[in-house]
Amino acid sequence: MQSSGHRLRDVEQHQPLLSAGEEEVAASRIWFIQDSCGMVCAFMTWFLVMYAEFVVNFVMLLPSKSFWYSLINGVAFNFLAVLALTSHLRTMLTDPGAVPKGNATKEYMESLQLKPGEVIYKCPKCCSIKPERAHHCSICKRCIKKMDHHCPWVNNCVGENNQRFFVLFTMYIASISLHALCLSAFHFFTCVKVQWNECSDFSPPVAVLLMIFLCLEALLFLTFTAVMFGTQIHSICNDETEIERLKNEKPTWERRVRWDGMKAVFGGPPSLLWFNPFAGLRLQVLMVRARKNGAEFSV
Repeated sequence: MQSSGHRLRDVEQHQPLLSAGEEEVAASRIWFIQDSCGMVCAFMTWFLVMYAEFVVNFVMLLPSKSFWYSLINGVAFNFLAVLALTSHLRTMLTDPGAVPKGNATKEYMESLQLKPGEVIYKCPKCCSIKPERAHHCSICKRCIKKMDHHCPWVNNCVGENNQRFFVLFTMYIASISLHALCLSAFHFFTCVKVQWNECSDFSPPVAVLLMIFLCLEALLFLTFTAVMFGTQIHSICNDETEIERLKNEKPTWERRVRWDGMKAVFGGPPSLLWFNPFAGLRLQVLMVRARKNGAEFSV
């Protein structure tokens, strides 16, 4: 006999564990994981992006004698950086799909009106009924629907509700990293032909040191985020999370492959909204809730 701690295996599809009203409340809630390692990693992410902003703008672009070169590259780099940091915030502050704690009560089980033969499983760690494809995260201390993995750099799990923002975060970080490498290479090439004092307002040793650190950071970030971006797209197109792949779990659900999987994650047919981390952001709802009840945090 299987123990109650195993994953959900439905004989027939049962009723959703969250009503439409509860889903909307969860979507508008401010979600934040109070994990010291995750908060340090999230801070480091912002610090490194700000460092790149400083070097690109004040060491390379502003001292340039070409107005249009500075303007075009400055607008492009800063625009991508804003999108990257916004995607990071949306990933970190969005409920990834947490199952309500302690909902595995006798009264709640009776309210589900399960049909004969249906099997559900209870998570012994958070005392919740586990939906199909949900896994328990020891850091978030919750069961997360369609959990892919827990990422310390965004201080959150990547799950059903925030995978889209995580994909955008990796894409935009990879983009600004590649842009920074190209700008650094061009700047080095230009300054070798002239006096370094004419290339930057900083002294040559300081400017070179800042740019070397930027190149190392950009190369590391580009490698990491490009691999993560490719892994996430592959998982979405195959409708298989990283945990399911590592555990070699056989699918008991109807897979949404390729474009169907992309539409399910990004919402709707292909459009520019797929690349917009601000899409669906309801600031007014969040501000009203924060004023009335205070920000809600996950402990």
